[in-house]
Amino acid sequence: MTNDRILPRDTEAYARGLALFKRLHGEHSGAQLAESREELCPDFLTMTMEWAFAGVLDRPGLDLATRELVVIASCVTLGYALPQLRAHIEAAVVAGATREQIVETILQTLFYAGGAAVNNALGVAAEVFVAKAA
Repeated sequence: MTNDRILPRDTEAYARGLALFKRLHGEHSGAQLAESREELCPDFLTMTMEWAFAGVLDRPGLDLATRELVVIASCVTLGYALPQLRAHIEAAVVAGATREQIVETILQTLFYAGGAAVNNALGVAAEVFVAKAA
């Protein structure tokens, strides 16, 4: 059984969110997100593009690299969002964050997220940096 799409995708906010998503995560990631949730909950993609990307990530007040560092800290603190952490470390690099800024952001969460979460996050960051260097 599929869930019918209720929210339209022909909006300016959807287009703006999708463009930002593709800029940060590339065409391949966008297609994977869409395909992975389309049958079960197609509105998830629409909400993600309109609300998270166009509605929050594209706001003025913080530059994109800083916003990605905040998301990285949030993912580390959650402790279980390692795929999202990887995606946002990659996006932070695209947005202009340095390796040092990313590592320091992760390390900053040590007393709030715990050693295991920080260690896991540093491992993910190391994998991303190695892949980017290749």
